[in-house]
Amino acid sequence: MNGLPFRTLMVQGTTSDAGKSTLVAALCRLLHRRGVRVAPFKPQNMALNSAVTRDGGEIGRAQALQAVAAGLEPHTDMNPVLLKPSSDTGAQVIIHGRVRAEMNARDYHQYKSVAMGAVLESHARLLAQYDAVVVEGAGSPAEINLRDRDIANMGFAEAVDCPVILVADIDRGGVFAHIVGTLACLSESERGRIIGFVINRFRGDIKLLEPGLDWLEQQTGKPVLGVLPYLHGMYLDAEDAVQPAQASRGHFRVVVPSLPRMSNHTDFDALRAHPEVDLRFVRAGEAIPAADLIILPGSKNTRGDLAWLQSQGWPAHLARHLRYGGKLIGICGGFQMLGRSVADPHGVEAAAGVSQGLGLLELDTELAREKRLALVKGWASMPDGAGFALSGYEIHMGVSQGVALDRPAFVIDGRKEGAYSEDGQILGTYLHGVFDQPEAGAALLAWAGLRTDRVVDTGALREASIDRIADATAPVLDRLLSHMRADGAAQ
Repeated sequence: MNGLPFRTLMVQGTTSDAGKSTLVAALCRLLHRRGVRVAPFKPQNMALNSAVTRDGGEIGRAQALQAVAAGLEPHTDMNPVLLKPSSDTGAQVIIHGRVRAEMNARDYHQYKSVAMGAVLESHARLLAQYDAVVVEGAGSPAEINLRDRDIANMGFAEAVDCPVILVADIDRGGVFAHIVGTLACLSESERGRIIGFVINRFRGDIKLLEPGLDWLEQQTGKPVLGVLPYLHGMYLDAEDAVQPAQASRGHFRVVVPSLPRMSNHTDFDALRAHPEVDLRFVRAGEAIPAADLIILPGSKNTRGDLAWLQSQGWPAHLARHLRYGGKLIGICGGFQMLGRSVADPHGVEAAAGVSQGLGLLELDTELAREKRLALVKGWASMPDGAGFALSGYEIHMGVSQGVALDRPAFVIDGRKEGAYSEDGQILGTYLHGVFDQPEAGAALLAWAGLRTDRVVDTGALREASIDRIADATAPVLDRLLSHMRADGAAQ
């Protein structure tokens, strides 16, 4: 137990993106530093950014990051329920790392009692292996319409009888109203579970904030455990939302269409961090800028996003881009779009049917019912003669066939993977994470035309960012432990 006053501790937020994921990662790193065997946990996650685990399953990307913070390999028990939206009203339901079904929102609401069983099984297994479990909630516990059968926030906290920290984002404004309003939406027993508040992303003079903190503690009778600063330059895997485009920094232009159902956009985090790369996500209705490299990302609804690309004028732009010597990469769903057709005979992602592809690679894809999930390693031989080792992961339900595959991009475990076009301007692959290794990322950018000696080590950036947020959070953990021990002694 290492003297901790809790076995399970939950972090909930007043809103989405309040800072739950990073606070859990910070607490996991701090406890890990102090010799506590700690594991992260999120009962239910809704995200299109996912990671493949060593036990062959799929979990939310944020839980994989939190596992790194805790010094662990990601495991499916860390996120037993993952929802991957395929439309505004439907999602793929993944239980213990494996696809269970495609459900609309109403059907999933009825299914939650089954999902709660999976959640409690995973939590019990983690408690049997570790000293402590730090839990991340989802969205906000104040969503009154979702309280019935809730498994993501207070429903879980009540089921396992654990204390809760409430985190709020002051950078958005209205932080005191967010906290007090959230408490007002909770039941008496739920309010009693909240042992304190954390205010996130503060910038300015803390002295000017202190009167508000005093008022908050007087109004609620609960302590402010800490105020976390706004930390610039953090490199942490996003759970879902694409970060806003930043001002141009580099001379090498990379453009990515922001597909409505884009998945695993963390593929581009290494490019975002590269000092010589200007990465732009192009949304609906925006002018498509000139680029050195265009990347078609992964998709949770390949045929739907392909139709979106076509409606936004991308085929003509891609043809012009290639005519003037630009390079093009398709990753996973983006790779499938490069082919002649994408068929979904079983209605895996949407209504059954066949869509005409972009016709840039001689291959055809059929979506299958079984999803391929794998961590892989292999070798790449570039058209420019460069060769390098690489690693990544596969998450896809499609099988591609065609003569384009006779010009493989990579060799993975002795099998051919991906494809090049005959002229060497187009690369397609099912592998995610190919830019994350310094040598592989540098070689791919060199093939695309970037001439530089600079490389980006995403692993080192991630570790440094986890340590920064953990250092800032250390006073929060110290005050939390002191408060809980004093409260326990008083009782």
